[in-house]
Order: sequence, then C-alpha cells, then structure tokens
Amino acid sequence: MSPSSADAANTAPTGVGNGPAVSRREFDALFEAVRTWGRWSPADRGVWNRVTADHVRRAAACVRTGTVVPLALPWNTRPGPGNRKPALHHMTDLGDVEAPEPSTHKDFIAADYHGKGITHLDALCHIAYRGQLYDGRTAHEVVDAAGARFGAVSTLGSLVTRGVLLDLPAVLGIHWLEPGRAVHAKDIVVVEKALDVTIGDGDAVLLRSGHVRRREELGAWDPDTASAGFHVDALPLLAERGIALLGGDGDSDVRPSPVDGVHSPVHALAVAAMGMPLLDNLDLEALSAATATAGRYDFMLVVAPLNVPGGTGSPVNPVAVL
Repeated sequence: MSPSSADAANTAPTGVGNGPAVSRREFDALFEAVRTWGRWSPADRGVWNRVTADHVRRAAACVRTGTVVPLALPWNTRPGPGNRKPALHHMTDLGDVEAPEPSTHKDFIAADYHGKGITHLDALCHIAYRGQLYDGRTAHEVVDAAGARFGAVSTLGSLVTRGVLLDLPAVLGIHWLEPGRAVHAKDIVVVEKALDVTIGDGDAVLLRSGHVRRREELGAWDPDTASAGFHVDALPLLAERGIALLGGDGDSDVRPSPVDGVHSPVHALAVAAMGMPLLDNLDLEALSAATATAGRYDFMLVVAPLNVPGGTGSPVNPVAVL
C-alpha cells in the first residue's frame, strides 16, 4: 500500500537539487561502465532483446482487476513554454459530399514529436554520443535525410512487459517533485521498499515526478531549463537490474544537467550506451491513483510504436493494465 506521510518522512531521500556535479571525465567513465555494445542480436533492438515470452507471461500475471490506464498526453496543438513545436490537427473532410452515401469525416495529424509536448518513444537512432550511436555505429554514416538504416523504430516492434511505477511523490507525501530535483539510485531503493515493489530483469521503469499535476495547478514552464528526473548515478543500478525500458512524465533527465557539456546525459547513457529506448512525456497521474487504489505498483505495460521505416521514434499511447 502507499505509505503514510509519517512513514515517508522517516525514509525521505536527502537532497533537493540536481547535483552532485559530474565532470566530463567521470561521465565518460560511467558511459563505459554501462555500455552493452556487442551484447545483443539484432543489435538495433538493444535491450528489448531481453524481453522473452516468459517476460510477457509474467507481465500478464500482473493483470488482476482488468483496469486499463492510458498513459499518453492529449495531442497538443497549442504553443507554450513546454510545447515549442505544437502538433498539427485539422479537418480534411467535413462530410459535405452529397452522393454517394455514406458521408465521411476525415482529419490530418502531424507532429515534430521529439520535444516536451507529445508522448513518444525514442528509438536507438535518436541519440548519438561523441558521434556514435548504440553499438558503435557512426551516426553520419547510418542516418541521413532518408532516415536511419540502424536503430530505427521500425526494428523495435511492440513491447509487452512488466511495468513498475516509481511514485516518489507518493512516498514523500507530496503532490510533485519540484523542477530541478534529481532522483538518485538511493531514491530508487527507498521507493522500492516503501511501495513493496522490486525492479527486475526485462521490466519497464516509469518515474512519476508529478510534472503533469504541477503544470495543471501552477501553469506551464520550460522543462528544457528545469525538470525533475534521474541523476546519472541512478543508471548503474537500473543497468544492474536489467531493465528494458525507461520512461517518465518528464523525459527522464534532471535539468539543469549535472554533467558538464552534456545536455541530456541520461539519454546518452540509456540510448547510446545501454541500447535502451526511452518513453518521454507520459501522463502518470491516473496510473498513480490506480496503483494506490490497487495497493501495488507493478502492472502489464503495452507499448506499440508506429511502424515508420527509418524513424527515430514514434508518438505512442502506452497502456498499463492492472
């Protein structure tokens, strides 16, 4: 069950900033420590190769009540501090053709989705570090104007696995984490203990910071400059647990970045070093309520990206089933 505020106060992680600072040399050493190049086949599915039929059956065993919780934000066509590249939606057919029957209504949608306004999946070709994609592929040799020839979203397929919600605000007895709050490895351990859940092999880990609720209550801000998310010191623990997917109601990175000269260090470690896709900009408020009601924080997660040959990712509407 979700812990009481008193229990949370006794186990509250310390520190509220984005630090400690990490030098470029320290970051590069961390990159090498979690790197899995050469481990998986096919390489451009990365750690999704971990997820076998046994993992799917384990995920299915998490379904007890049949509660279905969609995790995507609404299609966001309004510009704002957190949506610099609004999605497009307009009608192309208003059913005004007289014959033959039936009349139809059609619309058009489009999005430059790699931003803060659209729920999306990052494929392995999306992130390069020091000019290299996952598995050591040279980015400019395999990604061009026609798309990606390695690590494209079309090679990933769909993922069904056990999901784990790290609901840190629930543990702390607060509504949200303030932007700029780093989530550390020690925080993950505290949340696991408080919520009686353990991250395991092939799992999808979703971090709730309360970003969506804060925006609804206090208004939008620029999450490129300040957002709650993981500090890089959390990645070795997640790598050790063998997770297959990482996501959150932000984009997983704490901002400002604690790493000198690296704007999105968690992206670099997860995607380029570990070969792990990321889920960005989820709405985890309904899932937070559903897991608290159920008294458990694991569930079946279904992620089905669009089949876009050469695509660097895809808008998605992941679904949690309890």
